Amino acid sequence: MTIRIDRRQFLMGSTALVAAGALSPALAQQTRLRLIFWGGQARADRTYGVTDLYTKANPGAAFDGEFMAFQDYWPKLATQTAGGNSPDVIQMDYRYIVEYARRGAIAPLDDLVGKSLKIDGFDKDQLEGGKVDGKLYGVSLGANSTALMVNKAAFEEAGVPLPDNKLSYEDLPKLAEAFNKGNKRPGMKLWNDYSGGEPGLENWLRQRGKALYTADGKVAFDAQDITDWFQMWADLRAAGVTVSPDDQALDATDAIENTMITLGKAAVTYANSNQLIAFQAVNKDPLTMTNYPRIKPGSGGGHYRKPSMFFSLGANSSQKEAGAKFISFFINDPSAGKVLGVERGIPCVKATRDAVAPSLDAQSQIALNFVSNLGDLLGKLPPSPPANAGEVSVALKTKSQEVAFGQQSPQDAGPAFVKQATEILDRKKAG
Repeated sequence: MTIRIDRRQFLMGSTALVAAGALSPALAQQTRLRLIFWGGQARADRTYGVTDLYTKANPGAAFDGEFMAFQDYWPKLATQTAGGNSPDVIQMDYRYIVEYARRGAIAPLDDLVGKSLKIDGFDKDQLEGGKVDGKLYGVSLGANSTALMVNKAAFEEAGVPLPDNKLSYEDLPKLAEAFNKGNKRPGMKLWNDYSGGEPGLENWLRQRGKALYTADGKVAFDAQDITDWFQMWADLRAAGVTVSPDDQALDATDAIENTMITLGKAAVTYANSNQLIAFQAVNKDPLTMTNYPRIKPGSGGGHYRKPSMFFSLGANSSQKEAGAKFISFFINDPSAGKVLGVERGIPCVKATRDAVAPSLDAQSQIALNFVSNLGDLLGKLPPSPPANAGEVSVALKTKSQEVAFGQQSPQDAGPAFVKQATEILDRKKAG
């Protein structure tokens, strides 16, 4: 998931606007690209830094750029694409790429490869992640993995060692006892409550030899799995590990400024590796990251290298070649790579990675090292989520809150959620 920092929308930087203004109206219309993406100010600054570089290298090119919060992005994009008014270059998520490709909202890119779209040296696993039904619909903008954001200062003040890659869910009660005893920050707990977080559930299921979804878009877990998941979190709450349900409800908007770590409610919160930069930007305390907990001591992990997001082309765009040329610049140009760093994940082209690595700041180096050294935590990339997986994710969050507030027991919530998830996916297939 990508988290919201700033809901404002911005047009392109000064260079692009000057370039656009120097053109005749007809030429400006011909070469102007509409670009839309989700994220906060830190991502916007980097993105617009690259579009400024591109306009300098390509006189006459210009952009209308727009960004917004993740939860605001998808309703707006759905409205635009349904109305035949989609942007030219669209930031796309692994969760939604199947849905958008199969309903013809984004364009296949295969005919552009080797021409305006250059993907030489691109990591094969990341390239495969952008394919739907054998065709390429998205170019990965970075590889990342799920990760925990950790408040280093809070742990140091409490005299408790930072969590490392050996930590398991079974270790959390003992760790919380030590943290709560030494904690110097009133109202802070060790852990946020991630019982409603789909990435956490997926990671946990993978450690049990299961998955969220099958390749044909069905649920790949059963009622007992979800019952056990909800029960584990109920036990963690009872042991004083997690924040209260009332506090966790503040985190319902998927906004970095509302996460438990930013609000000072928890010393650890769940996120993605590419988000360390954005989290650090709104947290005064120094942060680091580690992996999601193992399901038990010594077990293998449930991580994988996921395309953090893609660039796709709008299906009804009249500027597909120009859009593909910009995407090529975005992923291949060393100067662009240095501006972008690893905020969207680890670059997928080796030459770009090599160019970027020496210039990375401390947080970016942490992210690069984390994704590059997952070891036995790392598994294969799962199939793209089916259409309506986003609705299943919302249903999980809602059901988790019902359990947390005592409205439903884990034993009742497990079967109820599986039934609901199955109905959501079956309804989409029927439609």
